Amino acid sequence: MSESDSHERGSQHEESRSAFAPPEGVAAPSGAAEDESSTTSEFAVPAGLAAPQAPAESEGSAFGPPGGQAPRTPPAFTPPGGIPTVGRLAPPGAPWQDRMRTMLRMPVADRPSPEPVGAHDEDGAGPAVPRVLDLTLRIGELLLAGGEGAEDVEAAMFAVCRSYGLDRCEPTVTFTLLSISYQQSLVHDPVTSSRTVRRRGTDYNRLAAVFRLVHDLSDDDTDVSLEEAYRRLAEIRRNRHPFPRWALTGANGLLAGAASVLVGGDLIVFLAAALGAMLGDRLAWLCSERGLPEFYQFTVAAMPPAAVGITLTLFHADVRASAVITGGLFALLPGRALVAGVQDGLTGYYITAAARLLEVLYFFVGIVAGVLIVLYFGVRLDAKLNPDAALRYVERPGWQILAAMMLSLAFAVLLQQEPSTVFAVTLNGGVAWVVYGAMRFAGNFSPVAATAVAAGLVGLFGQLFSRYRFASALPYVTAAIGPLLPGSPTYFGLLGFAEGDINTGLTSLSQAAALALAIAIGVNLGSEVSRLLIRVPGAATRRAAKRTRGF
Repeated sequence: MSESDSHERGSQHEESRSAFAPPEGVAAPSGAAEDESSTTSEFAVPAGLAAPQAPAESEGSAFGPPGGQAPRTPPAFTPPGGIPTVGRLAPPGAPWQDRMRTMLRMPVADRPSPEPVGAHDEDGAGPAVPRVLDLTLRIGELLLAGGEGAEDVEAAMFAVCRSYGLDRCEPTVTFTLLSISYQQSLVHDPVTSSRTVRRRGTDYNRLAAVFRLVHDLSDDDTDVSLEEAYRRLAEIRRNRHPFPRWALTGANGLLAGAASVLVGGDLIVFLAAALGAMLGDRLAWLCSERGLPEFYQFTVAAMPPAAVGITLTLFHADVRASAVITGGLFALLPGRALVAGVQDGLTGYYITAAARLLEVLYFFVGIVAGVLIVLYFGVRLDAKLNPDAALRYVERPGWQILAAMMLSLAFAVLLQQEPSTVFAVTLNGGVAWVVYGAMRFAGNFSPVAATAVAAGLVGLFGQLFSRYRFASALPYVTAAIGPLLPGSPTYFGLLGFAEGDINTGLTSLSQAAALALAIAIGVNLGSEVSRLLIRVPGAATRRAAKRTRGF
């Protein structure tokens, strides 16, 4: 062997040796030669100690105890305020919304354990977790698509899971996505399911049916199996709307005509506004059947009322065109989405609130585009549209109260409410207009303050009606705020833009935005006041979300 070959083999031997190997001439410790090729963890049991024996498992969990160690039972822990019980949080007969909101805002470890579940499958065992989560997501999808607030949707989803014994669940609601996660214990793998809400529709009859289903599921005295719940949910989806399409078109006309009377119109104005609104509704249906987005549907629906008002002005008819156009705007303003968006923001669901308010902005821009196009051509044709002729108050309180009630009635029909709730919401809308008129015209209060107080009463009475019937508050609130919508400031703001008066347009649109926010905040405040005045189970322990206070 040559000297170069021996030198090369010596260098390869040195490179292959570990830096932690003992140097030549030093004896290796006992046992090192046996495990030299195997890796050793720093968590391994030291030499001379026997590892505790654990029961053999076919497949380990990521949350299970490490291999070779037996699971240990944690010491008992009692929260400082004691272990809450279901009876203390909500005695029998309490609305399920209050019970679920209270427990949903509690930490998972502090939630009371449910009673033994009576709803089982046919084989006697409890229902499968994936099927319960799927039912929960389907119910949440109907509620969110119907316009329900994110907090109420989460409470309903939690109620469904809890009714089948899944108490350690966490529902999450955003504008288009529902998800729920369930983990039986800390040593079990979590199960998560999600569902996307792609289509939205306005059907408060279906919304009320879903609330009744959730109420029966959360009732301890009612045993609803999983198969029965699926069957009832399928029936709810197949139910037809209580009002046909021609009734919706007539309700649009009635709504616009009643709104024109509220702002000082007469019989001719009533008929003209109704005609324009019904034409706009038919055009919007045509666009919907062709698959056009809702933005263009609102744009097209806003054109006929403005065109009718411009036509009457061009023919020098003794008709207030501003009242005609304003009446048509009342039928299009997205008050339902605005109230839901602000409510989500006030309850801490900022992502959902931002998405809802962005939707309202898109709809409003569509309405603005449709009206501005018609007003632009009207100004070019020398139509005498006087923006200084603001809609003045006319001493006809009886007719205006009747018009406000008719407007709320038409809104209830458009929202596909149950016939049994139409009378209550009509009365609620009339009370709202009486309060607004008394404060605005008799008491000389600002429009924003009068609107906020009237909307607060609407929210208060809506909560009272909903608690009496164990139903959602939306059917009793949404239609009742119709007489308070800012149709007049919106029209005069758009007219100012059409005539090139940017300052007047911005001022009027800013007033319209302030009135819209007053409506939304007033409705939410009225709902919260009702929870403070009424003795609600668990109200003393209801934990609100913590907020930063400037730091």
